[in-house]
Amino acid sequence: MSEPVVPSEAGTAPDPVDPARVVAQQRAELDRLREQAATSAVVERAKGMVMALTGCSADAAGETLLQRAKAARRTLLEECWITLGLPSPDRSGTDGSPGRAAGSAAAGLPDADLPEVSSAPDDVADALSRLGRALVHVDTPRALARCLLEHLGRDLGADSVMICTRRPGGDLELTGHAGIDERTAARWGRVPPFSGLAVLDALRTGEPRWLEDGAEGGGRYPLTGEPPGRWLSQAWLPVPAGNGSGDGSGVCVGVLRGRPGAFTPRDRAHLRGVARLCAGRLRTFPARAEPSAGASPDAVRALFAALPVPALLLTPLHGASGEAEDFRIDAATAQAAAVLGDTGGDPAGRRLREFWPDLRDTPVGQGCLEAPATGETYESEPFAHQEVADGVTRLSTYSVRVTRLADAMLVTWVRHASSDRQEQRLADLQRLGNLGWANWNLPLREASWSSQVFTILDRDPADGPVPLPGLADLAVPDDRSALGQAVEHLIREGRPVDLPFRVHGTLGVRHLRLVAEAVADIHGTPVEVHGVMQDLTARRRAELALVESEQAILTQHDVLQAERTLVARLQNALLPLPEREVNLAGLRVEVAYLPAQAGIHVGGDWFSAIELPDGDALFVVGDVAGHGVDAVATMAQLRFTAKGMVITGSSLTGALARLNTLLLHSRDTHGTATMVLARYRPAERRLLWAQAGHTPPLLLRDGEVTYLRRPSGMLLGATGAPPFEEAECRLEPGDRVLLYTDGLVERPPENIDVGLARLAGAVEAHPGDEPGSLGTLLDAMLEDERRDDVCVLDIRVPRERDQR
Repeated sequence: MSEPVVPSEAGTAPDPVDPARVVAQQRAELDRLREQAATSAVVERAKGMVMALTGCSADAAGETLLQRAKAARRTLLEECWITLGLPSPDRSGTDGSPGRAAGSAAAGLPDADLPEVSSAPDDVADALSRLGRALVHVDTPRALARCLLEHLGRDLGADSVMICTRRPGGDLELTGHAGIDERTAARWGRVPPFSGLAVLDALRTGEPRWLEDGAEGGGRYPLTGEPPGRWLSQAWLPVPAGNGSGDGSGVCVGVLRGRPGAFTPRDRAHLRGVARLCAGRLRTFPARAEPSAGASPDAVRALFAALPVPALLLTPLHGASGEAEDFRIDAATAQAAAVLGDTGGDPAGRRLREFWPDLRDTPVGQGCLEAPATGETYESEPFAHQEVADGVTRLSTYSVRVTRLADAMLVTWVRHASSDRQEQRLADLQRLGNLGWANWNLPLREASWSSQVFTILDRDPADGPVPLPGLADLAVPDDRSALGQAVEHLIREGRPVDLPFRVHGTLGVRHLRLVAEAVADIHGTPVEVHGVMQDLTARRRAELALVESEQAILTQHDVLQAERTLVARLQNALLPLPEREVNLAGLRVEVAYLPAQAGIHVGGDWFSAIELPDGDALFVVGDVAGHGVDAVATMAQLRFTAKGMVITGSSLTGALARLNTLLLHSRDTHGTATMVLARYRPAERRLLWAQAGHTPPLLLRDGEVTYLRRPSGMLLGATGAPPFEEAECRLEPGDRVLLYTDGLVERPPENIDVGLARLAGAVEAHPGDEPGSLGTLLDAMLEDERRDDVCVLDIRVPRERDQR
């Protein structure tokens, strides 16, 4: 069995001062990184606070904090702590640091706007900071509800979010929702001020309502459980007004869960902070506009109800910049509601972004922005729209027209007939295929081309089409003769044409293809020619690029194959393999080297098994990172240097230390290698060994497999002064020791421990002591294609009967 590790010779032990200095430097660097991470977290939380309350960008929030810090002669970190309402770690309350109220005042923010992060756990404060940054991109109550559900669904298990606003008449309006269907949203759309609503109770008292048990909540607030049994726990939080008066803003946020359960103190602190963040964001939304003066709304709606086409009457809603950010629907026909996809009834009074959040990317949005600027009616390109008629889904083609009416916009949809759709499809086909049709009437000498043919030939449509005999004059000189003869045979004999040719254009030479056929009269004389012109320039260029790529690949393959052959010959010359078992210092040694089968590169695995002048045996197995000529050169350098050092009296650890220095100062300063050095002393049957980042030797004794405990050692070329130690193992007759490279056990992407366990099992299953048993073991281990070189030294201690 393995013996305890024996320390290396005193003369080769590393200096303990260097590791201590390295550890001290690493600790100092770790402390610096921790401080930097903590500072960055505080700054980002403060920026998120400012972004949520002001609606500015992250860069603007950072600049605001920096300017406030300069004005108050504070550091940026101190300003961030004050903005968050927390005492700075460097300024405790005992030395006059600002508390929550002082912090909010110094930050220029009302105290009601600050989330309650001072009394909340750190994870709640971090969650509110993330929510504050997300709210910057929210611009409607509907989007606000979706953002809150995404945030609270992850942190509190919320299933739905509702945002209700109290109107001047006392009615409740559902201005934003997420997690509920449109039918439920329509039911909550406008609710009279009943006394059985938790949301109204919360708005009247200004305090949250926590309904944590479905049955209890249904008893206190009978109208809260709509639909019955869906939300078993609810929280309704009034949003602060933020004006310092203590009055509410008239907005309440409902967080609804499908499971019963209490809202913990942490959950309540979290939700109160969410309500305060919503207060800051809601103040940046455009004010809800009242219906414009003019015609009676009832009269307008009656007029639109009589219109037989999809139509909308829109009023622009301008933002702080003066530009239209959204549009209010003042009137809509029933057909328009179907186009909008609204199943909740009349969409009048709602905003267009509720149906199309990406409004600017829709034809309606583009027209509403362009029509006021030009003063002309806008008409979009035809587009496909999926609609449901009589329960059947079908695809229709529409175009949108937008006309300005005073301060409003009239939007109508024009549905295209089947003939219009066919014409549009033909135009799309020509554009996408980069082809066009052409027609020539031979007796009348008339020609007509589609617009795509003019584009392909780079010809101005004002110049008209070219007569068929003159088509050859457009080709480059080398192609004119062939094209002219083909056209002549087409006109005289009616012979079809399918011919490529080239023309000069503004973008250079273009490759075209003409396919044409003739229509003959009753006497067989061609009277009309119709054909297709196609631009093949892109395809031709791709074909040429593919040919060039294939030629480059073949050339590169030949170069790499020649390099592999050269490297293989060099490796065979530097690393000759014995043809049979060899006896060294009383040991039987068998060697195996198998190059990789995948790829065309040769790796840097190597071995040495020699008898030293004093009768000891030296065994070396190593692996240089990389492949090719450089890896083989580094392998040869390390192999011969290692043997020379040990032969001349160097210890194993001393040899590894010098080889590490040699590798660091070699031509390839980024090269690394792993290695095992083992020295066997036959008189004592002692195996001394040291390693540099290599896999441990395997020992088979009396049918039991163990791995020798590795002494300290780092791979060569990694650092300037790595520590190396020696270990010792006393061998017994019949023992078997395997030294190997990682190619024997590694199979990406599995962990190397799996490969080591597989090797131990294979050795136990194939413990044969006869010559050639190493090949049997390798066949069991290497079933698949080898991705790396494999090098193995199989060392056996003969039994006493074999020695006699």
